[in-house]
Parts: sequence; structure tokens; C-alpha cells
Amino acid sequence: MSKQDKKRFWVGLDLGGTKMLAKVFDDKFDDIGSCKKKTEGFRGMEAGLKRMAKTISQALEEAGVKPDQLGGIGVGCPGPVNPEKGTIIEAPNLGWVKAPVKRALEKEFGCPVAVCNDVDAGTFAEYEFGAAKGAKCAVGIFPGTGIGGGAVLRGRLLQGASISCMEIGHIPLYPDGAGGATTLENVASRLAIAAQSASAAYRGQAPHLLGQCGTDLSKITSSRLADAIQNGDEAIADIVRNAARILGCGVATVVQLMTPDIVVLGGGLVAALPDLYVPTVLKAANDMVLAPFRGTFKVVAAQLSDDASVLGAAAWAKRQLEAE
Repeated sequence: MSKQDKKRFWVGLDLGGTKMLAKVFDDKFDDIGSCKKKTEGFRGMEAGLKRMAKTISQALEEAGVKPDQLGGIGVGCPGPVNPEKGTIIEAPNLGWVKAPVKRALEKEFGCPVAVCNDVDAGTFAEYEFGAAKGAKCAVGIFPGTGIGGGAVLRGRLLQGASISCMEIGHIPLYPDGAGGATTLENVASRLAIAAQSASAAYRGQAPHLLGQCGTDLSKITSSRLADAIQNGDEAIADIVRNAARILGCGVATVVQLMTPDIVVLGGGLVAALPDLYVPTVLKAANDMVLAPFRGTFKVVAAQLSDDASVLGAAAWAKRQLEAE
């Protein structure tokens, strides 16, 4: 077997949230090994980069794959990245600035490394394997604590010249009177929905939610919101619908800029309330776009699991290597 023939495995690493997850995939993108570690508890960027390498090494060990069998590694990172240099420009959840991820991992494993935003990676996974498979242009929007976005156009992630893009959550809606702007994320993220829901519970408008969570934002999860609606808290349903209509403004903006054929909505909120949330976003977007754009796009719920960013990062690494 030649050295080239042996290079048939791919690694995806996701740095989102409080944990880093590495998975090893064969050439058909079947998951054959994984390792998960906390993204907290270490000091500084250098220690964090070493933990990334160790997480990948342990995933390779579980899969029975050696580094010289790797075709490449894909890394999905929170925050903006420089895809060409392979650096994380800023990762607020890690406290990193200008982290040289590509350089560090290529030195450690001796294979190509592709770095992208974690929502970009999740969107690419949906394009390759999930709800947007077969699309010419797909946009992914993931409302959570914030609102992340990504786009794939004819097989390529949409990325800027020196920085990742599609920061949909930061679309300004109107000036806030203090020199800034109220953004989509400020009023339509899951965190914004939770804050409005806590207020409704405090006012006695959501008795079920109040009984289950009080007004503690940390307890008002997507599943709790769904449970409250199912148990008759119509005020919570109204809050979610309004947030979905506002997100439809963002979708309308993207449709008129990019004319995607599919917009994929992902994240816990969408998974918990697909029948309420997704049709509301679609209707709002169609109501707000120019007439020629109406009915030219679908809005669908994501099909893949929370591990989509890992899969998408690995698949994007392979796509980049093939392009080169």
C-alpha cells in the first residue's frame, strides 16, 4: 500500500461550548473513534492548543488510526477565524486571540489542517449530508445563546478574504440611541426569548414555566419552553412566534442578498419547537422579501445532531484538499 493510499481518514474537531470534541471518520465519513474534553480548566492559549492535540490523539487511538494515515484535520471554532492562515482571531469562550491552530496541529500531526467557524462547519455538514443536501446555495442559521450563520455556495463555504463571515446575528435592526444598534441577536436569540419568558413568568402570564423554572434564566432551556407551551403557557408561544418573525427579517435579508434555495435552521430551540418555529420564520421571510423572491426558497429544520460541526469540519478539510 502506497503512502497516498493509506491517507484515507479524516478528523473533525469542534471547540464550541464548554467541551472540545474530536471524531475520526473513514473515507465514507462513518464515525470510527472520538474523544471529548473540557475547554476549561487549563491556563492560556498554549495549554489549550496542547489539549486540542491530545484530544485528537486520543480519538485516533480509539479509532486505531495512525497520524500518517490522515488525509487532513478540520477544526470548527467559535468566533471569527482567518481561514487562510488558520488562526482563531478571537474566541470569547476560550479567551484566545490570534490562536495559531493550523500551524500547531500541522506541526503535531504532519497533515493539512483546515480551520473554519463552527457554524460554518455545521452548515457544511447539513449541505453535504443533511437537510440541504443537493442545494446549489444553502444558508444555515443557528439561534442559541447568540445567532450564528453560515453559507455554502456551489460546494464552497462562503468566507471573506481574511476573516470568516455570515455573522447573521449581528445584523443591525435599528439604532439603539446610544451610538450602537439593536441586532437580530439582541431580540431573537434563545437567550433573548428566555429573558422575555422569565419576565412573563414573573408577571403571572406563564404559570407552568414559573412553577418549573421560576425566573432563573439558566433553567429556561429550549425543552422547558416547549414544555411550557404544551402545558398552556400561550404567552411563551407568543414570545417564540415573535422571535421567529424577527428572525424571518434576517432570512429575508439573506435571501435578497444571496437567493439561497434552502435555509436550514438548527440548534436546540428549533429542535424543541420545529412545528411552531420553522413555519413562522418561512412565512415572515416570504412576507418581507420582494415579490420575485417569494416561494424561491425553503426553510427547513436541521437534520443532523449536535455533533454536526465535527462532521462538517472534517468534510470541509477533505473538500479543501481536493480543491488544492
